[in-house]
Amino acid sequence: MPSLYAVGSRQSAYDRFKTEHENSSDSEYVGLLIDSEDPVVNPERTWEHLAQRQEDDMPKPQSATNDQVLFMTTCMETWIAADRDALRNRYNRRGLRKNALPSLVDLERRDRHDVQRRLGVATGHRFEKGAESFKVLGELNPGTLEQHLP
Repeated sequence: MPSLYAVGSRQSAYDRFKTEHENSSDSEYVGLLIDSEDPVVNPERTWEHLAQRQEDDMPKPQSATNDQVLFMTTCMETWIAADRDALRNRYNRRGLRKNALPSLVDLERRDRHDVQRRLGVATGHRFEKGAESFKVLGELNPGTLEQHLP
């Protein structure tokens, strides 16, 4: 059965991946599941994307393949911004400013800082990974995300 391990930061996830990858057998699949942080130019060349990001120190481990890097989205706020119904349900009582939200057109290609800033302005809430953001993630509709985030 597949297993997922939340291990903290991107660097912690990468370090855990390297260890598991080095110690895995040929019959085991070990993947690195992280946000891309920036729009991905070529989804078939995941290690190249990580190598181009100066903020990341994630060289491709020997014998690792591109299909072992699984990008969720640019940032979790992209998922949150995509589900307008969930945002309305959660933040309307506080005065959701819908016109401040980023456009749904090519949302995955938007800079994460822009998405985070606009989401904060729209909701009056600064999104950081933690209890509040994970509650909102739990309220998102997968069908809506699939519709807006190919």
